[in-house]
Amino acid sequence: MSPIVMAVCAALLISAALITLFRVERGPSMLDRIVALDVLVSALIGSLALVSLWFGRTDLVLVLTVLALVGFVGSVTLARFAAAEPEAESRILSAQEAAERDAGIRPEDGES
Repeated sequence: MSPIVMAVCAALLISAALITLFRVERGPSMLDRIVALDVLVSALIGSLALVSLWFGRTDLVLVLTVLALVGFVGSVTLARFAAAEPEAESRILSAQEAAERDAGIRPEDGES
């Protein structure tokens, strides 16, 4: 395979992983983070496949298969966990929303 094609594939996988890390960190909901982690595992699998192709190592196919299975089981487990999460806790509150919640003021009430 051409080194140019390999470099383009590597650049795309790295950019996908970085964008995904941003989504894992920012959220806003647990489901967004779960999907981002699944995409991150897929980018890792693609990177490992690229390394396997570059060095001609066929022994990494087993590692790719195991990583895909672990990613699948992890995604299903996290999805079941997120499905059991209460609706009120589905997103991270801002500092102001958390302070209002702790003070017993609901954002819909407004200032009186």
